[in-house]
Amino acid sequence: MSPQTIVIRAENAPVEEFEWGTLQWLVNGRCAPGALQTFGVSSIRPGRRNPLHYHPNCEEILYVVSGACEHSYDGATAPLAAGETIVIPAGVKHNLVNTGEVDVVCVISFSSPDRETVFLE
Repeated sequence: MSPQTIVIRAENAPVEEFEWGTLQWLVNGRCAPGALQTFGVSSIRPGRRNPLHYHPNCEEILYVVSGACEHSYDGATAPLAAGETIVIPAGVKHNLVNTGEVDVVCVISFSSPDRETVFLE
């Protein structure tokens, strides 16, 4: 079976709401059968952070579209701003803290269509 081209419109993709912000999955194995990756958009509110976690089965690439944040990874931290990218290997504990006054918006990609997440808090 050959792969097929799929067009996904953001307005048709559900948005998951959390007290810290939102996640919107545009591509993964469920919404795009046959896809080999997971791709989405995350938004974190000012002064908030997502829970510390890791992905045992995939690498994560996070690109900051807007805002300012600090990203922790295995005990270290990196300040990030619009236009910057971080690559997080599988198994690395990480999370993002919004250090600015506006939402941090990130594009996130994972090297698996069925991203696994282990929350540590």
